[in-house]
Amino acid sequence: MRGVGSLALCACAALPGLTPGPARAAEPTRTVFGTLPDGRTVEEVTLTNGKGLTARILSWGALLRSLDVPDRSGKAADVVLGYNDLASYLTRSSYFGASVGRYANRIRAGRFTLDGQAYTLATNDGPNALHGGAAGFDKRLWTITAVKGGAAPSVTLRYVSPDGEEGYPGTLTATATYALDDTNTLTVTYEATTDKPTIVNLTNHSFFNLAGEGSGRSILDQTLTIPAERFTPVDATLIPTGEILPVAGTPFDFREPAVIGARIRDGRDVQIVRGRGYDHNWVVTDAPTAEPHPVARVEDPESGRVLDVASNQPGLQFYAGNFLNATAVGKSGLAYRQSDALALEPELFPDTPNRPAFGSARLDPGKTYRNVITYRFSTSPAHRTQK
Repeated sequence: MRGVGSLALCACAALPGLTPGPARAAEPTRTVFGTLPDGRTVEEVTLTNGKGLTARILSWGALLRSLDVPDRSGKAADVVLGYNDLASYLTRSSYFGASVGRYANRIRAGRFTLDGQAYTLATNDGPNALHGGAAGFDKRLWTITAVKGGAAPSVTLRYVSPDGEEGYPGTLTATATYALDDTNTLTVTYEATTDKPTIVNLTNHSFFNLAGEGSGRSILDQTLTIPAERFTPVDATLIPTGEILPVAGTPFDFREPAVIGARIRDGRDVQIVRGRGYDHNWVVTDAPTAEPHPVARVEDPESGRVLDVASNQPGLQFYAGNFLNATAVGKSGLAYRQSDALALEPELFPDTPNRPAFGSARLDPGKTYRNVITYRFSTSPAHRTQK
């Protein structure tokens, strides 16, 4: 598979009111967020970088609960969907901000074969397995192993998934590290090791709305760029057909900035109909790379907020919140509706364990799986021309 040239990082205006002076990051704080029915405590760690970004991370699901980001006038707003209480995460998670695994995205019929042995997984998305199963990593209590202050405050969390959990082989030890720096970048690093051959695909499932999760505005007027020439079409159950098709001439062409809502309801395209909009994987590179490469850029013309996403993974799942149905009431008291936010999930391709042409999701003892995702925030000038 042939990749596509790198997307240049945004040459955007500096955040108003911020100077290159020695702004100091606040020391991280660690508080109790809630208690699970079995009595275990869920903690929240708050990271602040001194340049306007504040991230709050829960030990439940190693999830990003909130992310405050300034707009072009310096006014901060929370740009990720989520809840103010633990009970909502337990009963209506929708993967908001979660670390998903052991295998993010879908596996056909909840089955795969490794070294000649067949494995059966929980099917929790119609006939398929999704995001690790009925009780994936997003529904597990992670252990906070380190909280660091200084110029790049961070928190590291660990989850040990026992052999056979949700049908997956091998005891997998996974870590998730969230770190802020003074370039207004949030870096999320996933690593994993195993004691016997298994498959792994970890990613972050934050839902972003650069207008603010409480703004009442959808993502449909925001612009998106994905530097990919091809994508993987899906069948009626959203499992890849095995084809890898060009984006040219289709609603999936985001090689140049395009308004998200412009083609999202194109009923003439069978892929748009099957996904109820965008819920597909883009082929950004041939295989995982040593260092993160650009995978997406989102711009909100009204607030001026710009998000550049990079990762070392080959695929990007762009999900436009098509199945948000107003049953989840979020932090600002608003019901989350279709297209109120988008998820950009850098990862291996869906159903890779059943599609050798897609590469390999295999992890062997002595090897380390690694997915590094960077979310860099900046602002664009006012009255910028949008495509």
